[in-house]
Amino acid sequence: MQEQKGYNPFKMGFIGSSDTHNAAPGSVEEPNYFSKVGRRDATAAQRGSVPPDGKKTWDGVTPDPATARFSAWGASGLAGVWAEENSREAIYSALRRRETFATSGPRIRVRFFASYDFPDNILTRTDGVSQAYAKGVPMGGDLLASKGKAPSFMIWAVRDPRSAYLQRAQVVKGWVENGVAKEKVFDVACSDKGSLNTTTWRCPDNGASVDLKTCEPTRFKGDVELKTVWRDPQFNPKQRAFYYLRVIENPTCRWSTWDSIRNGTPANPKLLPTLQERAWSSPIWYEPTR
Repeated sequence: MQEQKGYNPFKMGFIGSSDTHNAAPGSVEEPNYFSKVGRRDATAAQRGSVPPDGKKTWDGVTPDPATARFSAWGASGLAGVWAEENSREAIYSALRRRETFATSGPRIRVRFFASYDFPDNILTRTDGVSQAYAKGVPMGGDLLASKGKAPSFMIWAVRDPRSAYLQRAQVVKGWVENGVAKEKVFDVACSDKGSLNTTTWRCPDNGASVDLKTCEPTRFKGDVELKTVWRDPQFNPKQRAFYYLRVIENPTCRWSTWDSIRNGTPANPKLLPTLQERAWSSPIWYEPTR
């Protein structure tokens, strides 16, 4: 549509939220998750995370199709907004300009900027964020072409102190080539001083895991903060593209595993025992010279 009609109906910012029907707020984290539709999934057995009818094993249990939908759900997401102040007007203005981000539940904070003129020491300057605004555009914005220059992207993320440590930061790039939508994911910052492979654009495995008997995570794995300045190695100045930041935590127990531990029964073998919580920024759209 952008190429043929001159407009992009999918130029939207990202937030995270949840829809429930149990008269409770959506701010429910994985360990404390209890339901989304009230009476229909109010117990662990109804959600499919523990064996039905008080059984202690899954031997001979045929999954109830009614629980399939409930067992696939996750806890609530959160909406993040970068506003100048905590006022209705400032928050609404930030939503209008799409300077927003989403998380799958934790209070991870992310910043994402693009520029042609970031100072070399922007990540260590006390006025780094001010410089990023002055020299570039934040998440949700358009980056216009600059002749002979390729953009840099400033990436910054800080963990939720009540959640897991951060494992990696990624940039997701999307574009249209010969009428076909394309996507590529680049790891751009690795935890635990891992060396980024710039051939595959992947971080090494940091070895983080979870004890499924207690949900205790591996100690001393992951970072409190991830930050870097990154350039797209495949940048084409003539090609329209969007970029957004995604930050991923170390693995943690899914709510279904917490249910099984509290019930003293094995985890449902049909369900994933862990998940990796995350945050993702609104995109920045690169617009080539017309």
